[in-house]
Amino acid sequence: MTSTARIARKNARITFQRCTVESDRYRNQIRTWTDYFTCSAYANTYAAYEDGKTVTYENRSVTFETRYCPELSAVNSTEYRILFNGEQYDILSVDAMNYQKDSLRFTCQRPKRQEEV
Repeated sequence: MTSTARIARKNARITFQRCTVESDRYRNQIRTWTDYFTCSAYANTYAAYEDGKTVTYENRSVTFETRYCPELSAVNSTEYRILFNGEQYDILSVDAMNYQKDSLRFTCQRPKRQEEV
């Protein structure tokens, strides 16, 4: 695949958010998410768990591939998450693609909400 074709397929807009922990006046810890970086990415595949003939739980795992940049090289799975199409995705792993500083791959999963139980 040519370099131009690889760039052209990165047509999904994603936003990385960073988690910061702050304390209120009663010293309760509050997690807040702030936008960190927005870029174009290639989004690939949704998956669902099936049991027999019915879908029991939609996993919604997504893999995002982005171009390498210094801002994204600092992203890890514990402090960051991704916003895509109005949904939040937790980062499970970050793949540096053989450390060639060409692209990064983020394997993500939509967190299970209370109403999905």
